[in-house]
Amino acid sequence: MSLMEILIIVVPSTLLWAAPLVFTALGGIFSERSGVVNIGLEGLMVIGAFTAIVFNLTFVDTFGSLTPWLAILVAMVAGAIFSLLHAVAAITFRADHTVSGVAINLLATGLTLFLVKLIYDKGETDIISEGFNKIDIPVLKDIPIIGEIFFQNTYWTSFLAIIVAIIVWYVVFKTPFGLRLRSVGEHPMAADTMGINVTKMRYLGVIISGALGGIGGGVYAQSITSNFSHSTISGQGFMAIAAMIFGKWHPLGAMGAAIFFGFAQSISIIGSSLPFLKEIPNVYLLIAPYVLTVLALTGFIGRADAPKASGTHYIKGSR
Repeated sequence: MSLMEILIIVVPSTLLWAAPLVFTALGGIFSERSGVVNIGLEGLMVIGAFTAIVFNLTFVDTFGSLTPWLAILVAMVAGAIFSLLHAVAAITFRADHTVSGVAINLLATGLTLFLVKLIYDKGETDIISEGFNKIDIPVLKDIPIIGEIFFQNTYWTSFLAIIVAIIVWYVVFKTPFGLRLRSVGEHPMAADTMGINVTKMRYLGVIISGALGGIGGGVYAQSITSNFSHSTISGQGFMAIAAMIFGKWHPLGAMGAAIFFGFAQSISIIGSSLPFLKEIPNVYLLIAPYVLTVLALTGFIGRADAPKASGTHYIKGSR
């Protein structure tokens, strides 16, 4: 197998697995840049995946090929609404951010599995018939070498994730909204004295985080698993947190880290078809993404500086 043939297999698969991590990691950036630690990204992905699959199964006959895209929008709304629980607990009631996030994860898993059992009378949903399928991007697919690697047998969601990452970079670092968001995450007291509503900005950060986490879950469920069960989201939210930290809370850095973790996940699936990995026992390939996540954080987390006020509470008027 030539290098070109390997790249044609590896690159589209990597981008497919990376896309949900990119969306979710970007959501984490909004929350943590505002000063709210969001360990609940895993739970938000669960809510997004469940909502997208149920909507898809229910309305596929009505909306046809538009169903997966509409399902993502519904997942986005569901994630935003569910994230309000974390916002109320961590911001309004000043609960510990980590404890609140863990509670979100547990509640999301329990609630969705209960609803699956209630709606479908079994432990998992049916398989969707209309998901995100492989496509060849017109014009770009004809570019020599690059076109065959990046723009054939690929997915729209992969490129949407990259575009959204660039937009988030612009919003966070080049707009007044982004400046206000970062200020309440770095020095909320100074932001308050400048007339910025700290509570409002933190709520917006968490809600946007929930929306993007919901999109991440919806993309993952409709492009990779095609149904929802207890194992649909199995650590991807925590990988997104790792990507956010690895990327130093920067949208483009988080995207790069998410692509790295997406590569690790894709290798666990396609590794047996690659000549230099086919002799490795499958179990080692399956655990590779999680091992790489731990190693990346162990070697890097001490050199990554979170927003200074991240995880802290702010009471207006306090000194």
